[in-house]
Amino acid sequence: MANPHADLTRHLARCVRGDVENGAAARALTTMDASNYRRVPHAVVAPRDAADVAEALRVCREHRTPVVPRGGGTSIAGQATGTGVVLDFTRHMRQILELDPASRTAVVQPGVVLDDLRAAAAPHGLTFGPDPSTHSRCTLGGMIGNNSCGSHSVAWGTTADNVRSLRVVRYGGGDALHLGRGLPDAPPGLHEFAAGHLALLRTGFPALPRRISGYALDALLPEHGPDPARALCGSEGTLAVITEATVRLVGTPAARALAVLGYADEPAAAEAAPGLLPYGPLTVEGMAADLVREPAGLPRGAAWLFVETGGATPAEAQDRATRIVRSADALDATVVTDPAAMRTLWRIREDAAGTATRMPDGREAWPGWEDCAVPPARLGPYLRDFRALLAEHGLRGTPYGHFGDGCIHVRIDFDLLSEAGVARFRRFSEDQADLVVAHGGSLSGEHGDGQARAELLPRMYGDEMVGLFTRFKDLWDPDGGLNPGILARPARLDENLRFAVLPGRPVDVAFGYPNDGGDFSAAVRRCVGVAKCRTAQPGPDVMCPSFRATGEEAHSTRGRARLLHEMLAGEVITDGWRSTEVRDALDLCLSCKGCRTDCPVGVDMATYKAEFLHHHYRGRLRPAAHYAMGGLPRWLRMAAPFAGALNALARMRLPAALARRLAGIDPRRTLPVLARRTFRAWAGTRGAPEAGPAVVLWPDTFTDHLSPEVGRAAVRVLEAAGRTPVLPAPGVCCGLTYVSTGRLDAARSVMRRTLDRMGPLLGRPLVVLEPSCAAALRTDLPELLPDDPRAAGLAGSVRTLAQYLEEYAPEWTPPRLDRQVAGQTHCHQHAVLGDAAERRLRERAGLTGELSGGCCGLAGDFGFEKGHWDVSVACAEEQLLPSVRAAEPGTELLADGFSCRTQLDQLAGRRARHLAEVLAEGLPAAPPDGPGAQRRA
Repeated sequence: MANPHADLTRHLARCVRGDVENGAAARALTTMDASNYRRVPHAVVAPRDAADVAEALRVCREHRTPVVPRGGGTSIAGQATGTGVVLDFTRHMRQILELDPASRTAVVQPGVVLDDLRAAAAPHGLTFGPDPSTHSRCTLGGMIGNNSCGSHSVAWGTTADNVRSLRVVRYGGGDALHLGRGLPDAPPGLHEFAAGHLALLRTGFPALPRRISGYALDALLPEHGPDPARALCGSEGTLAVITEATVRLVGTPAARALAVLGYADEPAAAEAAPGLLPYGPLTVEGMAADLVREPAGLPRGAAWLFVETGGATPAEAQDRATRIVRSADALDATVVTDPAAMRTLWRIREDAAGTATRMPDGREAWPGWEDCAVPPARLGPYLRDFRALLAEHGLRGTPYGHFGDGCIHVRIDFDLLSEAGVARFRRFSEDQADLVVAHGGSLSGEHGDGQARAELLPRMYGDEMVGLFTRFKDLWDPDGGLNPGILARPARLDENLRFAVLPGRPVDVAFGYPNDGGDFSAAVRRCVGVAKCRTAQPGPDVMCPSFRATGEEAHSTRGRARLLHEMLAGEVITDGWRSTEVRDALDLCLSCKGCRTDCPVGVDMATYKAEFLHHHYRGRLRPAAHYAMGGLPRWLRMAAPFAGALNALARMRLPAALARRLAGIDPRRTLPVLARRTFRAWAGTRGAPEAGPAVVLWPDTFTDHLSPEVGRAAVRVLEAAGRTPVLPAPGVCCGLTYVSTGRLDAARSVMRRTLDRMGPLLGRPLVVLEPSCAAALRTDLPELLPDDPRAAGLAGSVRTLAQYLEEYAPEWTPPRLDRQVAGQTHCHQHAVLGDAAERRLRERAGLTGELSGGCCGLAGDFGFEKGHWDVSVACAEEQLLPSVRAAEPGTELLADGFSCRTQLDQLAGRRARHLAEVLAEGLPAAPPDGPGAQRRA
């Protein structure tokens, strides 16, 4: 079927130097933002400069096609979705054009990520004041479009307060307008429009620190400049397209402290917040206990205020925080000055946009009334009335937010899947709008109105003012081509809901999805679009290594979730599980499982990828690597008797090249060396006197056939701790390689055989040395065999070596090694198992230094597979390789994962060791096979 928009796309491609795409993948990736809404665009254009923007707007006007500008796509009200052409500013127009410390200003393109601007300003002691929780991925253009705020607005104001001037292009192209206070540029008739409505503009807007709803027409008053740039802030892409912004920078304190105040309940915290403002805090943030799912070192209470203070010295910042504690009538309080501890506490707050999307019982919760604002003095009574309104409608929510500004965020457990639930959503929205207005508030206090609230603006402003909004829009955009349906002449708040297109019944799947009721659609719905996976800067987290390597939305966790959503919808991606668009996006997913922990809503793309590959290749020929590396346990068992001969062949150029080609391995990869004597073979020749209570030691494929020295070291350590290692019967396997290649029928068969062969050892503590195998046993096993109680029992028995020693041999004292370490925590350990026990064991052994975060890039079969070399190397170069190169001579390189050790060996020529090897080396010398015993059950 011919593309009805082919002429438009061809015209754009001729006139625009940037990227023009109208394929299913590009369109699917931009159907949604972080809201409840979905609109399918005709095409996506990534302009290279302002001239490209003007040309795109000219062509779209000729074709009568609407345009929506888009930054990071984290808008919560639907304003970053559109049905015509999406202008994506994150690819090319992301330059900081000028930064002037003397004038404290910066000139930026709209695609600049906020954290990039803050990093550039930091060496000068400056920052950009507004800082939404999405600061690591939101863009300045999007912040201006929404008039974003963030936690520091009590000190530094909203984005509009920090914009000096704008260069914009109107629909239809033409010359750019330079907008700012006192600058003459403006659409014809704008000054006359303001002059004709002075009385209404002076009286029609509530005096609020967080009044974001509607257009800021009061910025056109003579006493305010007039300032058309400020009037454009918060216009949500409906008036003009920003191509350049001059913004104000503010001085950032040299030191900070955090006063955490505990209160009996949420209204008590809200009522206390305004009284803290005279002390000049940087933030006054609030949240209640129902947002804190795990103990977090918070003071006593059921609600808390986070009050940040600044100073020229740490002592000054701490003194200011202490004064706030003394003045606050709090139930309990603490002052935190350690930067790492402060980051941990702030992460609870910043992840709330995702955390709050699941109620404690697992029920889904959604935005829609995400950021209403009332006068701070009214916040306590408003929260009481708000909670009562929720109860009246049979709904639940978890309020939190900017208590010092009277702005509350909340996700509510609306049922947006059924007609009755959507009808309740509408009724609640109407009642909630009335409640906010009754308290003198604004329907939006940060994220804009979008489609979620614009329909209800007459309840806040009245018909006359809303009529002015429409006339204002028409002055700027008489053709109505910019983001139609948003703000002026809005769409209904219950139209275009993104859930309506999903299947009405659960999809037949292989995994159990226990946290999503067994429903794959519900699992995919977990992605709400907050886009933490789009963070470009490396850190202690893992997610999302492929996005950081490529910078492409399709290779982010969110992008892949969007493609899966559209695959289930069947409108843009029409070939279901056979989709090549989804396959290509998932191809560069490393299955690192980082998103399982690092994503605030727990999206598990490794599982979704395995599920997709299972269906995509069902009854079809698979890539060679799926057979070769996916069946690695079988091939290694068959190869074990011939290890010496096979190693010799692998050292020969032609046989090695042929083997790589047949196995689908990248020609730049070196084939691993097979152990001449497997771990099992070594264990079978040892004596059998018992050293103490038995512990089951898992002989994973990698340890058994490729690094038996790790298994031997673990035996020595366990025996030194007074334990007798016992191996399960031959043939047990976690199924990891089958899962990662989507061979789920084979994986289940292997797992059932494993459960059968574990026999009487089931239920005993199980030490697993390879983190990826431990993670597979802990998560994939029970999720693929949800109806077999043995699977859950085995999963619950899995321990790393450090976890086992800490839990079952706490009296054991490890050898004192006293040396520096570097290396990497395995991504599966970070995501599934945690590394707290390893950290404590290293500390007891005198192993000092931090292991890097991120992913090594080899990730099991991923880095070996042909076509993955560049991404694999890029991931290694992000944190692992630089940390190893920077290590002092004599530093011990630690990597518990076979993949991590292999990557270091092949890319850096450095040998890393498992923690068990390092500990065993520090034990008293022993005969080759050691005293004591190891038995096989």
